[in-house]
Amino acid sequence: MTVGAAGVHLLDTSLRRGERGGPFPLPDLPLVPGREVAGVVSALGPDVPDNWLGRRVVAHLGQAHGGYAEQAAANVASLHEVPDHVSDERAVAMIGTGRTAFGVLRIAAPTADDVVLVTAAAGGLGSLFVQELKALGATVVGVASTAKLDLVRELGADHVVDYTAPGWDDEVRAEVGEVSLVLDGVGGDAGKAGLDLLGVGGRTVLFGWSSGTPTPVGTADLYRLGIGADVAVGPRIVKGTNLRELETLALDALASGRLTPRTTAFPLADAGRAHTALENRETVGKVVLRP
Repeated sequence: MTVGAAGVHLLDTSLRRGERGGPFPLPDLPLVPGREVAGVVSALGPDVPDNWLGRRVVAHLGQAHGGYAEQAAANVASLHEVPDHVSDERAVAMIGTGRTAFGVLRIAAPTADDVVLVTAAAGGLGSLFVQELKALGATVVGVASTAKLDLVRELGADHVVDYTAPGWDDEVRAEVGEVSLVLDGVGGDAGKAGLDLLGVGGRTVLFGWSSGTPTPVGTADLYRLGIGADVAVGPRIVKGTNLRELETLALDALASGRLTPRTTAFPLADAGRAHTALENRETVGKVVLRP
């Protein structure tokens, strides 16, 4: 396929540093990174129906990688057609990050009665969580840095909190009391603060640790208020479903207008700068490359 946009993932930055960054083994080097691509089918392999030629598509390449390029190869079984009104950038934002968002939310099972704390609420996943939670009728507390607070408000969060401000967790308590659900992909101090904000019978769903340190959850935390903790990564996300189903849910939400992913785009030639910006938390939404 001729690539119109490729997604940049935190996992890509880990691979660049020679670290796993996830449950998968390190691939052999040299490697062209990139697992999320959108564009136009420009050539066909053996036994692929001719009617795929020229179609706009998006695909997750799995562990094959190869997205940071002008041309990429994808298994035809991984392709989803992209409607004319959907951009390549937004399609790429939903094929991987969107499917993860729906997988996490399926495990979290939020309801309209929940008060939900979303860490990194301006990020690729967090910005989708805020929108979907509001569509469900939940009360949303969005946590972000100073420069990104306006975006989180724009996304619809009921309460917006600056995690760089001392005592931000006290501000949450003053505004909403306790929360019933935490969606935590940051870990570290922010994750622990979110855990401490949970009320009786609350629950936290851990899906990553962009801070570099997973949230420390001990039995004392669980027993203290009878809270629940779940982990939404890898096989846990697809238990009872499959990745194709989650991708379809995400892309349908995009096509219908239910969710609008935010993106930060860089030219393909500036992939290194894109990695630096993502690692330094200078981006909003999904980071994408444009050849």
